[in-house]
Amino acid sequence: MKRIILTYTLAFSLLAAYAGEGGSPPAKKNLLINYVDPFIGTTNFGTTNPGAICPNGMMSVVPFNVMGSSENTYDKDARWWSTPYEYTNCFFTGYAHVNLSGVGCPELGSLLLMPTTGELNVDYKEYGSKYKDEQASPGYYSNYLTKYNVKTEVSATPRTSIARFTFPKGKSHILLNLGEGLTNESGAMLRRVSDSEVEGVKLLGTFCYNPQAVFPIYFVMRVKKTPAATGYWKKQRPMTGVEAEWDPDQGKYKLYTRYGKEIAGDDIGTYFSFDTEEGEQVEVQMGVSFVSIENARLNLDREQSGKNFEQIHADARAKWNDDLSRITVEGGTDAQKTVFYTALYHLLIHPNILQDVNGEYPAMESDKIMTTKGDRYTVFSLWDTYRNVHQLLTLVYPERQMEMVRTMLDMYREHGWLPKWELYGRETLTMEGDPSIPVIVDTWMKGLRDFDVDLAYEAMYKSATLPGAENLMRPDNDDYMSKGYVPLREQYDNSVSHALEYYIADFALSRFAEALGKKKDAEMFYKRSLGYKHYYSKEFGTFRPILPDGTFYSPFNPRQG
Repeated sequence: MKRIILTYTLAFSLLAAYAGEGGSPPAKKNLLINYVDPFIGTTNFGTTNPGAICPNGMMSVVPFNVMGSSENTYDKDARWWSTPYEYTNCFFTGYAHVNLSGVGCPELGSLLLMPTTGELNVDYKEYGSKYKDEQASPGYYSNYLTKYNVKTEVSATPRTSIARFTFPKGKSHILLNLGEGLTNESGAMLRRVSDSEVEGVKLLGTFCYNPQAVFPIYFVMRVKKTPAATGYWKKQRPMTGVEAEWDPDQGKYKLYTRYGKEIAGDDIGTYFSFDTEEGEQVEVQMGVSFVSIENARLNLDREQSGKNFEQIHADARAKWNDDLSRITVEGGTDAQKTVFYTALYHLLIHPNILQDVNGEYPAMESDKIMTTKGDRYTVFSLWDTYRNVHQLLTLVYPERQMEMVRTMLDMYREHGWLPKWELYGRETLTMEGDPSIPVIVDTWMKGLRDFDVDLAYEAMYKSATLPGAENLMRPDNDDYMSKGYVPLREQYDNSVSHALEYYIADFALSRFAEALGKKKDAEMFYKRSLGYKHYYSKEFGTFRPILPDGTFYSPFNPRQG
């Protein structure tokens, strides 16, 4: 932000804190969404994507181009990979529904929707296509599949998506692949509701080394054209010997052309086949929920009733322009404004809403379904966001930040802990520290106090004082409380990072305790927060790991990394 202020003459127009979504949009030629470039951050390991999404929306529709071809620069199965899209790749295998933006671990990125033409083929390595003419703007993405001469377009509402495929004359198909995606989990179920509608569930999870952080995504998909034929497919297990002779489909994708009940498995999908005219457009709607199939259908019915692609696209654009208009930038070049407004656009993707249109959501670390009156948020990657994202939300989008703090406290009510790195109702325990504390304290200090302050302090005090064996937030709290630092007990154990994060949290907690009149607590946590001085090495002018006996780790090379 300092760099931007120095470069431009900036005028921030922070609109009224609780006055809805802003005033009248600027003239069309000056729409702020025109400064957003969703392709920024989609290469060089930036891990963003150009897909269609609404501000803080549950649904995102993202081109999936990271599997199936040796011509791609990067492949999700060939290396550690965390994003459904890479700008330098060239092989498109469908649109993924519900995705993460800006994260370093693979997850979500499933429900792959793909249009094809010609003879039906359900093997993604063969049905994938190169593409050209990519376009992306807030709430919209489009490309042209050169293998099929099909134009694809997608847009989104907060909980649903819509795709529009423009087909040539002849045999055309729409495929829904539940076997592939970014998630490390497998397993799905499909059920045909009618010739033009399917419903089902896909298992997601195992984010960042946590094998129990698993959750389902429910969906309903509708094709707005009666197909000439429909069916399922399922990848059959490989067989050997006589058994292999009994099954000509062993090890292959088997088409189910006459079976129409439920189907389940690790690698399944469904297809819709059509006879299309030249330039004929077919729309496909998808509703999702993390509660139930019924709620996925309700989300779809409520958010897309009576609307076509153009109306949904226009609504998404309006939502983005209203949100971006909370900050008005004066001066600077168009390129500089593109940097600024694209960054603001990325800031408004996560955390995102979790509740369905009826207010239902999956409780934290529980199979219970609960109901909220406001917005329930998810994807609290707090180690990533406590330094800057929430501070800006507090200033510019205070009504959303307030709901996020209430969500964090509801998670404590449900689970017994504030979130560390929460993902769709599961605590992944990814990254360092006790990051909810500075977020909530900063919010309170800036005057947003319409939450249960006593409960917040109770939650913070718990994670700051419980022994390590009982402490999800601070597993090395015993050393930290007794020694004032976290010693290096094995190489590369991140002891310095852990301690520094605890100092930051304890300093924030000391300010909170002082403001609440808890003087002894304030003094205790403030003294703790000064422990960072233990780590300063005059010899190198850097922080340096400390051994259990209080001496510095040696030999030490600060350039080693």
